[in-house]
Amino acid sequence: MDELAVTTDVYVSPAEAFEFLLDFESYAEYTKYLDRVSCTHGDGGPGSRYAFRFSWWKLTYTARSEVTDVEPPTRIDWRVTKDVDAHGSWLVEPLEPLPAEAPADAEEGSRVTFEVRFDAESADESAVSLPRFVSFGRVLDRVRPLVREEAERVVRRAVRELEGREREVRLDVRSEDGPSGDGGTR
Repeated sequence: MDELAVTTDVYVSPAEAFEFLLDFESYAEYTKYLDRVSCTHGDGGPGSRYAFRFSWWKLTYTARSEVTDVEPPTRIDWRVTKDVDAHGSWLVEPLEPLPAEAPADAEEGSRVTFEVRFDAESADESAVSLPRFVSFGRVLDRVRPLVREEAERVVRRAVRELEGREREVRLDVRSEDGPSGDGGTR
């Protein structure tokens, strides 16, 4: 099973970060490959289900997911409900004290982590219509690094949206291969 965790600091309260992350339908605004998110059941709490419509290269795919647990304002757990074994969490912790690099006007802070665990080999190749002569294995090999790239992009853009300004964002990235080679700074 592949594992990925992307952590950063954002200078808003844990409650504000949590409410932002619970708004799954806005996620398409922060990603490159996600076209839209539709709530198919629920209000964001446990049992809520979503359809995530992805497009990449010549492929489109709708992932179905379910919120499995919510612990305001610290944790949102989810799982993919078809085609691949995948699950993860958003974790939010108070950032106390604020680090020296915090913006001068920051009054509160949160440490936010996106975690995902997935078994790419569990993917159901019948779920995706591939062009002729393109193997499912080759597609999987190309998708794995995109998962990491996209997770980093989502976290950076979420920080920009939450704080209302552009800034350099430090990401700590952990994967099954260990920490990123540059100490996590991105």
